[in-house]
Amino acid sequence: MLKRAFDFFAVLVTLPLWLPIVAVVGLLVRLKLGTPIFFRQKRPGFHGELFELLKFRTMTDARDAHGQPLPDAIRLTPFGRLLRSTSLDELPELWNVLRGEMSLVGPRPLLVQYLERYSPRQARRHEVRPGMTGLVQVRGRNSLTWDDKFEWDVRYVETRSFWLDLKILALTLKVVLVRDGISAAGDATMPEFLPNETNLSGIQEFRNSGISVVQNDGSPEVRSRGTTGGGKSP
Repeated sequence: MLKRAFDFFAVLVTLPLWLPIVAVVGLLVRLKLGTPIFFRQKRPGFHGELFELLKFRTMTDARDAHGQPLPDAIRLTPFGRLLRSTSLDELPELWNVLRGEMSLVGPRPLLVQYLERYSPRQARRHEVRPGMTGLVQVRGRNSLTWDDKFEWDVRYVETRSFWLDLKILALTLKVVLVRDGISAAGDATMPEFLPNETNLSGIQEFRNSGISVVQNDGSPEVRSRGTTGGGKSP
């Protein structure tokens, strides 16, 4: 309750600071990338409940002859790289925080299709609301391996506190200024998460039990192997 109240009032109190920035960035996205200005995608949040993530676009919609999106490295523009490096593309997520779908601090909301790939331990990241920033973002961001990211996520779940959130928020400001760990080595963003051999047995057990994903209308939806939930975020 304290965490939710802090998120809500912190966003409201700072609204005069971030709203003009959102307006300016939105205008620049419109001029440089066209419409739509926002990238919207369903993501799993608290207890797997789906919500619509809101971000600024950073990629073009360029496609190949078969209508498939071109690789991220081609679609990601220099302007988009700047937005990502400064985390300005994440500012619209403040709306998700106000709506209670996200928190200022927590594990980042990942793709829906990753749900069936998690080991039981990795799936614990959904025991809290997803966040705009978290331990992963202040410990290396996309320079970390997936295994390291999930370990930091679970560590946050196990040790979360109001004071830890304040520390992460303070460290996030430093990370954004330094612009470190924006992308993985050799990738424009972050390679797709695929399970490794060390946790396949746990993942298989997790899959066999069925993964219940709660939709926005409250109805359950069980996603089985092969279900997808959209591509990488532009």
